[in-house]
Amino acid sequence: MDFDDVEQFALVLEALLLAAAKPLSLERLTELFDEEERPSSSQLKAALAKLAEDVATRSYQLTEVASGYRLQVRSAYSAWVGRLWEERPQRYSRAMLETLALIAYRQPITRGEIEDVRGVAVNTQIIKTLLEREWIRVVGYKDVPGKPAMLATTKVFLDYFNLRGLDELPNLAELKGLQPEPEDDLQQSVQAQVATTAETAKNAEPEDNNITFSSLLAELDDMEQGLKTEFTDQPLELSIDKPEADSQSTDQITAKE
Repeated sequence: MDFDDVEQFALVLEALLLAAAKPLSLERLTELFDEEERPSSSQLKAALAKLAEDVATRSYQLTEVASGYRLQVRSAYSAWVGRLWEERPQRYSRAMLETLALIAYRQPITRGEIEDVRGVAVNTQIIKTLLEREWIRVVGYKDVPGKPAMLATTKVFLDYFNLRGLDELPNLAELKGLQPEPEDDLQQSVQAQVATTAETAKNAEPEDNNITFSSLLAELDDMEQGLKTEFTDQPLELSIDKPEADSQSTDQITAKE
């Protein structure tokens, strides 16, 4: 194949990305061609640029996220695409969104440090859910009594919010200009994103994710002054892998929201 034929090469890449169940990196795209004849990085980028130009007027677009490139439906059509899934979208509590935001902005961070900022115990189910969705992972253990796990976000988290890296997260200072959304609006924003998970990213796109993520985090504006870069970590009685006997009583906000 002539990789310098940008138009033809772009069509090949379009077929690969449409068939892929997840984003494809440049390295992975290269591996899909014969070992003795593979495109260079510059040839791949030129073809991807041509593909992005070709689909500019279509209902889907080429997007680069942390894991690579993918084709996904534009957010303007999410209301119709979301009807393809009959199951009821999962609802996320404000407690979970606050926990996820603190991990994203202060990673690596321990559960005790999250509790210091929020002023309430973190329900074990929140951490478990974030781990199961692969939005966060344990990156180590802090060298303090109790050896609490240190949590950080993953590429799956970045992919879900259409981010290429943590540097694309909204600046906390910029969130001061955002007004907190009512709870119902927050839930609706999240539900729209759930309809287009990473599993179906090639066919559907979450709402404008940078903006949506900013809206979800606007509630943290009042917390900003209380955020610390150094914490005196308090040992937890139970690890994040074990259910807490009093988790429902100590963080009932999860159930309510």
